[in-house]
Amino acid sequence: MHVQDTHWSSAAAVAPGGGAVNAAVGNGRADGPRTTPLRVDAQRNLEHVLRAAREVFGELGYGAPMEDVARRARVGVGTVYRRFPSKDVLVRRIAEEETARLTEQARAALGQEDEPWSALSRFLRTSVASGAGRLLPPQVLAGSTGSAGSVEEPRVPQQRPQPGSGELRLVPGEPVGAADDSGAGVLLDVVGQLVERARAAGELRADVSVGDVLLVIATAAPSLPDAAQQAAASARLLDILLEGLRSRPA
Repeated sequence: MHVQDTHWSSAAAVAPGGGAVNAAVGNGRADGPRTTPLRVDAQRNLEHVLRAAREVFGELGYGAPMEDVARRARVGVGTVYRRFPSKDVLVRRIAEEETARLTEQARAALGQEDEPWSALSRFLRTSVASGAGRLLPPQVLAGSTGSAGSVEEPRVPQQRPQPGSGELRLVPGEPVGAADDSGAGVLLDVVGQLVERARAAGELRADVSVGDVLLVIATAAPSLPDAAQQAAASARLLDILLEGLRSRPA
């Protein structure tokens, strides 16, 4: 079974802590929430599926099929669909987790760094190092505004290695439906505070927007087969991008 579309259309929901799916697989009818805890083996399978989904979507984008997730998790595709009745439910789960993770990283930078530029650069370095940019939902940019006040279109690219070459190319992010409004709104608000502080201090270019900052996170988080090479490439690219963001005396 291969579900191509991801429009967040399913009414089924999976609790963030690995709770029950409240819709029947295959017919979409709500049967009411389960209250019994997952068996140990079921919980283990769920964790394998979520970890595999983060890896697969991070490498191939949200357009990757569920069969790829199942193979990476070493479970049958039916096991994946028992936990996530449609692909859009799984994509929503992963995207919301990444949005929440970025929000916490931004809050930590705001609360623990007194200098505006240090706070912004810490957020960017932490987020890129965690690989969050590879799973950033493009829709989080839909509510951000540019320096002229115009609403920006989602434009976060996915980075993928060319098959057989190891070279990266940028491709448009696949539509993954409407991002969770509240989660995306909170992320944009917190990152906006980092941006405004750095701009007010004269350390950030006046034309840099929240969307630009999130674009940096996505761009500086390549997916490479070698972990050491990936870390080095990310750090080098981020250094260059940070120099581009910083305001310089005329």
